[in-house]
Amino acid sequence: MKKIILSVLVALQLLSCKKEDGPQEGSNMDEIDYHQTASTQFIKVGEVKFAYRVLGKTDDIPLVMISPLGSSMDDWDPAITNGLAEKNKVILFDLEGVGSSSGHTPENIPDMAKGVVAFIKALGYKKVNLLGFSMGGFISQQIILTEPTLVNKLILTGTGPKGSEGLSKLPELLESTANLSPEESFLHVGFTKSNASRQAGKRVYERIQKRVIDRDLPLSAQSATAELTAVLKWATPYPDALKELATVKQPVLIAQGQEDVPTPVINAIKMSEHIPNARLIVYKDAGHAAAFQYALDFVQQAIEFLNN
Repeated sequence: MKKIILSVLVALQLLSCKKEDGPQEGSNMDEIDYHQTASTQFIKVGEVKFAYRVLGKTDDIPLVMISPLGSSMDDWDPAITNGLAEKNKVILFDLEGVGSSSGHTPENIPDMAKGVVAFIKALGYKKVNLLGFSMGGFISQQIILTEPTLVNKLILTGTGPKGSEGLSKLPELLESTANLSPEESFLHVGFTKSNASRQAGKRVYERIQKRVIDRDLPLSAQSATAELTAVLKWATPYPDALKELATVKQPVLIAQGQEDVPTPVINAIKMSEHIPNARLIVYKDAGHAAAFQYALDFVQQAIEFLNN
């Protein structure tokens, strides 16, 4: 288990803080850099102090973005957060025990979802849009099933239903990154082997390192262990998963890479076939981080979906 946890930290937590040399794919130097300048705020919910940042407009239904395994609010691609913040109020935050949030990270998705719901309600919102990436997508599904009145619209990327096909192989995938650099681990897990995908991934990696002030700390061993445990519990076969998703009434946008390894594209296809009001986008020559690789298109699709 210790080896796997170290692999999680290497593969999914971006530890370095390099500055960019210039504009990157998916960015516009004339746009406001919300991601870089948003201040970290805190709100106490019970014994937990949640860290969060608010980007962009402040007068509409907020878009709450829920991070993937091994990530804090600093690990979102600024091309996505800035792009979405041009038209929407965006809220980034750290799960319990992650980054700048206090507390202990739960070892299962339902308890993580309860914490996110408590955080949202503490901010005073009765209705939000959710965007969940990978583990964040698991949490988002749990929320829309257990707190349906809280969710207006849902965006899922790099994710799958309970019992997702292929997800149980995640420990082996993470162990394969043990001797790689943080950047190579990021590319290995999130992108394909093609030159185009790898080059796009390198640009994404550089963008993510841009914020150097008030940046979150890497995950603790406790959080890394808890998150991996939660994901593997979600991977346990669950025959009723798609039947439950068929009860979702809200509009759902699903974006997935054709060559996603942690959560193969078949999972997204099946979700889109069972959720009544779902739309699926499959990005070719793209892996787990397809939304990052195709940031410009993903942002455009997401804005149209949220604001239509």
